[in-house]
Amino acid sequence: MNDQLTQQLDNAIELRKEGQLKESNQLLLELVTEHPENAEVNYQCAWSYDVLGEEADAVPFYEKAIELGLSKDALEGALLGLGSTFRTLGDYENSKRIFQRAINEFPTNHALKVFYAMTLYNTSDHKLAMEVLLKSLLETTTDKNILKYKKAIHFYSDKLDETWE
Repeated sequence: MNDQLTQQLDNAIELRKEGQLKESNQLLLELVTEHPENAEVNYQCAWSYDVLGEEADAVPFYEKAIELGLSKDALEGALLGLGSTFRTLGDYENSKRIFQRAINEFPTNHALKVFYAMTLYNTSDHKLAMEVLLKSLLETTTDKNILKYKKAIHFYSDKLDETWE
């Protein structure tokens, strides 16, 4: 990426951080028109639509960014953004597909797992949703009261429908 493009992209991101969402989006649309094959520009444009609440407009930019190839960090964010966007649009199957890919590629990212659990909830797969959430909780918490029962919570995480007599 050349210095001018980098500076323009940084300006658009800074506008978004400052809450100037429409201005940021407009600048990113101009950049994507000038640099349609730039993965990072497409990713940032998708993100700008997401924060505007215009999720349907974000999808093609996320997909193009991922297709073009992003850095590892940007890919992680783009997969989360696309999976979450599909979920909010009610496209749960695509959301599941994206989150499964993302979790496979980034297995230590618990935010991906939490968003995946939301999608599972939306597809009425409550059992797996709870299992994913409980396991993520156990892997990330420092709460001593939860950790005291870690073994039991882990044991029950995939047995929530079972009873013992």
